[in-house]
Amino acid sequence: MAGADVFTTRSGRVRGRRSPRDPEIVTVLGLPYAAPPFGALRFRAPRPAAPWDGTRECTAFGPVAPQSAELPGAPAWSPGDEDVLTLNIWTPADGPGDLPVLVWLHGGAYLFGSSAQPDFDGTALAARGLVVVTLNSRLGFEGFGHVPGGSFPDNRGLLDQIAALEWVRDNIAAFGGSPDRVTVAGQSSGATSAACLVVADRARGLIRRAVLHSAVNACASVSQAARTTAEVASAAGVPATADALPLAPPHTLVAASDRVMDRYRQDPGSGKRHYDPALYGPVADGVLLTADPLEALAAGAGGEVELLVCHTTEEYGLMDAVGGGATIATEAGLSAFAAAFGLPAPLVDGYRARLPGASVADVHLALHSDLLFAEYTTRLAEAHARAGGRAHLARFDRRRGGRGKRVRAWHCADIPFAFGNLHEESVHFLIGGPPGDQDEKLSRRMTRAWASFAAHGDPGWDPLTPDTGAGAAVRVWRTAGETGGVPRGGDPGRGDGFRDLWRAAGLPLLPP
Repeated sequence: MAGADVFTTRSGRVRGRRSPRDPEIVTVLGLPYAAPPFGALRFRAPRPAAPWDGTRECTAFGPVAPQSAELPGAPAWSPGDEDVLTLNIWTPADGPGDLPVLVWLHGGAYLFGSSAQPDFDGTALAARGLVVVTLNSRLGFEGFGHVPGGSFPDNRGLLDQIAALEWVRDNIAAFGGSPDRVTVAGQSSGATSAACLVVADRARGLIRRAVLHSAVNACASVSQAARTTAEVASAAGVPATADALPLAPPHTLVAASDRVMDRYRQDPGSGKRHYDPALYGPVADGVLLTADPLEALAAGAGGEVELLVCHTTEEYGLMDAVGGGATIATEAGLSAFAAAFGLPAPLVDGYRARLPGASVADVHLALHSDLLFAEYTTRLAEAHARAGGRAHLARFDRRRGGRGKRVRAWHCADIPFAFGNLHEESVHFLIGGPPGDQDEKLSRRMTRAWASFAAHGDPGWDPLTPDTGAGAAVRVWRTAGETGGVPRGGDPGRGDGFRDLWRAAGLPLLPP
């Protein structure tokens, strides 16, 4: 360290500021880890950031990646913003050095989101003795669109994340962090991104541990990614070629992607994408990724990386609440949903039987939650354990009721608890308003578990064993006084939910 709030990196000196939430924590915001990925570098692998003279002021978040979303408390993307490959650091001002490092990858269906979201403020975790890093990487077509011809790599968003991890390896000691104790963490698409990095040879040696919350079942083949490119290019009015696509402005491809997704939402006969219209994600390109992370973990890839895996018990409730998914209220609609995903009748019937009196809509939400997130996430942990790796498993089941308003244990609700950011107004929709005392206690338990795992590989409960499923070794996160706090369909001590139904169905949960 060069001074209390000034740090020396390989590219030059940077000045941060004290966190407004805790003067003992220094924040360094908007620090470039790679060059702007536009112009001659568009659709290319990330390149190093240019060095600078003097001291760079790093007191504001950098621009977000091209996207159409406008999220509460976070900046929106503006055409012309190019320096989007930046990261942010929270570190104890008087830390002893050699601290464990947690690198956060945000979610957002690979389409939206940024490190500037208030729920990702790293102050509380840094106060527990971590150096926290959050980052922006390319999203949408810029990060994951397949460009035919072989001149441009697939998985550019993942390559950005690897570049950020390489920056951490080379520079984090200047901020009091240990490059040998790096935990990569993420939620939703960020969790799947982290899982991809765990199994990628290109990232080997950069990651010691990984935290995966609500990983999403989505990894495309090259041919599937090429079909998506054809659809988006058609909607943009440009040829789907390596010559034409780089000439299409980013905002044109963002708008075209939105139009393609909207068509799927409006077309009940469009199969899986009617219910889950996300277009982009990791591509099993045979270069960075040879297989879906679940397959790769089962084969022993990334065996040296320790995992902490978690999902919520009512994931898809969030999509339903915000109108982001198809509404299913009839038996015919439920049958069409099951047919689109190839779900066998005994599986659907099993959900009906274990949810007596539930509406068709609630049966669909339970099925879709487990199909898209919970079952895939749990299998990641089990596959890693069976292949000889170390994996801890948890489920988040905190709910809230009262005055006719119900907040489920839904997608994203766990992250403000784990980051210790319950008082941020932007997260109150997720958690059902301002936190109560029991919420505060739950948050402290979760931040402590993350910090202990990043430091020692032990979140506070036993890991899975090669011959056990998601049984006694699972931690169920909930508050003592919540409404309806028993995990759906399972024993409250085990939190198994509907696992046995999925095992009997024998579904691979991988794209066809």
